[in-house]
Amino acid sequence: MTTKIFAKQALTSNGWQQNVLISVNQGLVTCIQAASAKVDAHYSVDVLLPALSNLHSHSFQRAMAGLTETRASGLSKNDFWSWRQIMYQFLQELTPEDIQAIASQVQMEMLESGYAACAEFHYVHHHSTGQHYQNLSELSQRVFQAAKLTGIGYTHLPVLYSYAGLNQTDLNANQLRFGCNVDVFSSLFDDIKSNLVTLPADAKLGIAPHSLRAVDKEGLELVNTLCPSGPIHIHIAEQVAEVNEVKQAYGIPPVAWLLNNAKVDSRWCLVHATHINKDEVVGLAKANAVVGLCPLTEANLGDGIFNATEFLEHGGAIGIGSDSNVKISLSEELRLLEISQRLRDQRRVVLVSEAIRSNGRYLYEQTLRGGSQALGRNSGALEVGKLADLVALNTEHENLIGLVGDQLLDAWIFSSDDDIVTDVWAAGRHVVTDGRHKARDKISADFKQTIIRLRATI
Repeated sequence: MTTKIFAKQALTSNGWQQNVLISVNQGLVTCIQAASAKVDAHYSVDVLLPALSNLHSHSFQRAMAGLTETRASGLSKNDFWSWRQIMYQFLQELTPEDIQAIASQVQMEMLESGYAACAEFHYVHHHSTGQHYQNLSELSQRVFQAAKLTGIGYTHLPVLYSYAGLNQTDLNANQLRFGCNVDVFSSLFDDIKSNLVTLPADAKLGIAPHSLRAVDKEGLELVNTLCPSGPIHIHIAEQVAEVNEVKQAYGIPPVAWLLNNAKVDSRWCLVHATHINKDEVVGLAKANAVVGLCPLTEANLGDGIFNATEFLEHGGAIGIGSDSNVKISLSEELRLLEISQRLRDQRRVVLVSEAIRSNGRYLYEQTLRGGSQALGRNSGALEVGKLADLVALNTEHENLIGLVGDQLLDAWIFSSDDDIVTDVWAAGRHVVTDGRHKARDKISADFKQTIIRLRATI
C-alpha cells in the first residue's frame, strides 16, 4: 500500500521545496512531487525533513540518569573513571526484563525527539556473575523486542570486550557481564545473527570491538571476519588517560595505531575520538570513517571538545549519538556540538561552509549523512529510493512561526526543544503522531515500574 504525505515545506536532496507530495511504499520513498495539491494525501504536515540516525547508545544507562551528579566522598575530583565505577555497580542489578523495558523507553524518547533510527552499542551479554544465559543472546533479543515494539530503525552492535586493560589484564568482577573470549563471542554473534530475522527488513547487524583497552589485535581481526560487510564501531581517544595508556603501550596515540593496524574505511565509526592530533585528523578523514560525537555525554563526563572544525575542513564525516542517555534531545546534541566549538574558539557560527551558511542546516545535513553511514542504513536524504525516515515539525510553535527554509533548522537547533516534532516515520512506519509515540502508555508504565524497583536497590 502506498502512503502519501503532503508537506507545505520539505527539505529534499534538491534543497527546500514547497507544497510537496511524498509517496512511500514498502518503507521507501517512491515519488516526490513539488508544487502539488494536497489531494489524496493520507497525512498533511507543516515541515518535513529526512530524519537523523542516533549512532551511539548504551540504552541501559538511561535508568541511572541523574544518579551520578554528586561528588563521591574521598575524591579530590570526579571524572570518567569514577563515573564508570558507579555505572558498573548499577548494571549488576539489571535483569533481562529491565534491559527490555529501559531500551523501549530510550527508543521511544529518541523517536519523539526526532530520530528515526538508532545503533545500540550492546555490551551487557551475561548474568552479573559472568555466567551465560541459557539462551546465549538473551539480552540482545530483549533489545530486539524493544525495537519491534517501538518501530525504530535499528542497527545492533554486539560488543567484543575481552580485557580490562591494554596489557590483557583479566576482567574484574564488575566487567564479567560483558566479557567474552573470541570463541564465546563468535558463538554469541552467530546466535544474534540468526535472530535478526525477527526484526523488520531495514534492521542491520554490525559489530563493535569495545576499545583498544578491551580488545587486542586478534580481536580486531575477529570482528572483520565475523562481520565482513556491516558497520564496525569502537570507542577511542575519549579520555586523556586512555590516550596516554595507549602511547605507553604502543608508542603512538590510539587513532594512529588503529589506522596503522586495522583496515579502517567507510564502515567504521570511531566514537568520541576527542583527543586526536592533526595527523590523526587528516588520516581519519582520508579513511572515510565516521566520527561519532555525543556532545551531551561528553560534556557530562568532562571528556573534552572534539575538533570538529578542522575535521570537517578536511572532509571528515560526523554523526551524533546519545551515548549514556543522560538526556535524549536531538536539538540539544547539535546545539552543544556547535556551542562547544564557539566556546573553544571564542567566535560564532563556526560549523558552516561556503555553500551552506546556515549553521543549523549545515549541522543537520552533516550529521544526517554521517549517521546513516555509521548505521549502514539506506537513509540520510529525502529522495526516491531512500528509506522513508522522516520527521515533521510544527510551524505553529512560537519559535517557528513565520520562518521558512534554513531558518527553521536554525530556530529548532538554537532556540527550541524537541517538542516541535509532530510526526516521525521510520522506514515508512508512522511511529509518532502529534508528538506522541503510538505505544507511549505501555512503554512508560513498564519503565516506571523498572525504575521504582531499581532505585529501591541503590
